[in-house]
Amino acid sequence: MLLTLSLLNYLFYKISMKVYKFGGASISNEERISALVPILKENEKPLLLIISAMGKTTNALEKVVEAFCTGHQNEALMLFEKIKKQHNTLAKYLLVTTALECDEKLKEFYTEIEWLLHGSADREYDFYYDQVVCVGELLSTCIMSYYFREMGLANNWLDVRDLLRTDNNFRDAAIDWPGTSEKINAIVKPLLTPNNIVITQGFIGSTSENESTTLGREGSDFTAAVFANILDAESVTIWKDVPGVMNADPKQFPEAVLIPDLSFNEVIEMAFYGAQVIHPKTIKPLENKNIPLYVKCFSDTCLPGTIISKKQNKKMPPVIVMKQNQALIHLHTKDLSFIGGKPMGHLYTIFEELKIKPNLIQTGAVNVQVCLDDVRDKIEVFALAAEKDFEVSVEKGLQLLTIRHCPEGLLEKMTSGKNILLTQKSPETVQALFR
Repeated sequence: MLLTLSLLNYLFYKISMKVYKFGGASISNEERISALVPILKENEKPLLLIISAMGKTTNALEKVVEAFCTGHQNEALMLFEKIKKQHNTLAKYLLVTTALECDEKLKEFYTEIEWLLHGSADREYDFYYDQVVCVGELLSTCIMSYYFREMGLANNWLDVRDLLRTDNNFRDAAIDWPGTSEKINAIVKPLLTPNNIVITQGFIGSTSENESTTLGREGSDFTAAVFANILDAESVTIWKDVPGVMNADPKQFPEAVLIPDLSFNEVIEMAFYGAQVIHPKTIKPLENKNIPLYVKCFSDTCLPGTIISKKQNKKMPPVIVMKQNQALIHLHTKDLSFIGGKPMGHLYTIFEELKIKPNLIQTGAVNVQVCLDDVRDKIEVFALAAEKDFEVSVEKGLQLLTIRHCPEGLLEKMTSGKNILLTQKSPETVQALFR
């Protein structure tokens, strides 16, 4: 039987589509938004765009949730009104021929949130967080879709909540891979034709009951990886406002240098120690299918950026991570019994229940020292829970320095004059906690 032309095209382009992810910084104003058009026009293959909420929108929506859940309904509505005006103003500046159509679509999203805010907060905070915060991505992608059409870029806008199925663990939802794969294959694949763009949202999904969920930190990057895995993408590109992945935060260390290539494993290690690169859960779907990840600069596309793949980089510079606002919790067994068994088991149960990731743990015969991010409320809750097995004391206002691939003398140079409380060393990594 002869294959039709459309089927041949589908089979060919199925293996050559790309995924682009644009974060909030890349769409924070009209100038940056207009700069994305040449990036998209340069690409000749079908594209799936994952787009975040516009810069600072998520923070603003979090304040709406906080006001609503603490009984300040009118304040929540006023704060949301400001967000509406910001998006309406941006759409007014960007759009001409599609302005009215976009305005009607935006009103649908506004109504969805306002209906909720006029009700009462009788469910848990995390539920309301996800229902409200998710609108940031819906608003941004809606405006971007209409703008790209006016710029001659044909595209299909999709609500990712119709595609990405999750459990109901609000604010850190787990993906239902079989359900999500079925939806994406049925709805997205047919739209990935030559010279077409599919636009959808990062960070959010929905339960089987159609309640909105969010995927946790770096959720938009993870969304891009999920789509790439299911669609067998050629590559994923994350567009940022930096030249690529740096060996340190350039805001803290102006001498930071670009790392041109990284292995999947190295990125996971860097992220584990707190480097603001790519979250480990983003890497797994890509590594499973050997899909390379590019980190590029949207403001200067000529820069080479960073490529992340299975290939090992044997000439790594020192990777430096400095974490502020650290707390050190001292735990001492009450009866001088050895650490281990039930006390340590209880400790890790607390970590899991509170969704805490220790940044450093050091154990002795009868004591444990745990370094954690000083997150509001969690330190106090953790300390109270640990008092069942331990005597507990807490130090705050500390800094944690981590150096991977540390050359001789660098740790001593960076901690000179500091009051060091803890150090840990392995062949690849050294850490120092100090005042």
